[in-house]
Amino acid sequence: MESRLSHFHISGTGSGNHLSKWIFGFPDYPQQWTKRSEHTLFHKAGVQTLEISISDRPHQDFQEYVVILHDITKRKQAEERLRQSQAQLQQEAKLLASQLVQSEKMSSLGQLVAGVAHEINNPVNFIYGNLTPANQYTQDLLELLQLYQQYYPNPVTQIQNQAQAIDIDFLIEDLPKLLASMRIGAERITEIVQSLRNFSRLDQAEMKAVNIHEGIDNTLMLLEHRLKATANYPAIKLIKEYSNLPLVECYPGQLNQVFMNILANAIDALEESIVDEKTTNIPQICICTSFIPDQQLVIISIADNGCGIPENIQNQLFDPFFTTKPVGKGTGLGLSISYQIITQKHQGTLECISSPKKGTEFIITIPLIPVLSLSENNNQSQTLKL
Repeated sequence: MESRLSHFHISGTGSGNHLSKWIFGFPDYPQQWTKRSEHTLFHKAGVQTLEISISDRPHQDFQEYVVILHDITKRKQAEERLRQSQAQLQQEAKLLASQLVQSEKMSSLGQLVAGVAHEINNPVNFIYGNLTPANQYTQDLLELLQLYQQYYPNPVTQIQNQAQAIDIDFLIEDLPKLLASMRIGAERITEIVQSLRNFSRLDQAEMKAVNIHEGIDNTLMLLEHRLKATANYPAIKLIKEYSNLPLVECYPGQLNQVFMNILANAIDALEESIVDEKTTNIPQICICTSFIPDQQLVIISIADNGCGIPENIQNQLFDPFFTTKPVGKGTGLGLSISYQIITQKHQGTLECISSPKKGTEFIITIPLIPVLSLSENNNQSQTLKL
């Protein structure tokens, strides 16, 4: 409710009559007064906002002014709270919309990846399955050829010419190697397909006890092409220091997404350091895992030796839409979504430790069995008892 502080009359010719002794900063002379204005009054009790209404009443010998003061402090405070709430709601709505879009993209991507992996898997299995009999048939033919060479060392001229033309000795030596390389290639494709299927985890939308190391390794396999040396970048050295971890109750697909975001950012940081010549170190990424039995906590550390993150932006890393990457290369949602997956979905923590020219380390700490998972298990047990 607005309250009228006071109203009073000021009369005179306007010379030297003013309100400045009541309200600091108010114009001194009536000619400068406006019909309606707001002024903030500072005093020991706090800050007040006053609405000043002025009306003039001319008389024959003097000018009369009626000044009415309203205390609108509470209204202004309510308006400011409303403005802040609206801004916060707009930011939350924007974040929620982006997360929904990102979640839908990841869901669609997961379905696409799983579908592609399935389609690749069938012909690869056909090729891989036929390599064993093909190798056996080849060995049988080579043994038969050796028998011919043993018992007919002097074939007719036409056979000798053809043997020289195709370099028969080289074929006998190289054909088994060729089949062996085909087997290695098929096995590699099979591993990649399995990693794609494990990474998408479409069949594991609920919490499940999984091997964290398998999730990290599957993610690394998908990023392996970025770890190799190219014309512009040297190879990135990968160091893995895995502890003996128990199975962890988690959302495997979402946790793999966190690993992907952090590892991809580490690779980006190392490449940027090389291009900008901010470091001369051999680029490397170190992944360490550990388990604290007393607290039932699993810790995953992913560190790089890049140029580090400036201190003035470290507090903004997990803010939605914040990115240091060029336009079109980053959305500013990767670390924000990763932070929410760890803190909200797994009741864990995600920390960043970085120093200029000393690299960056992300530390993921999650409980072995989240509280939510325990409560769900208890509810299921009670349901079964009923």
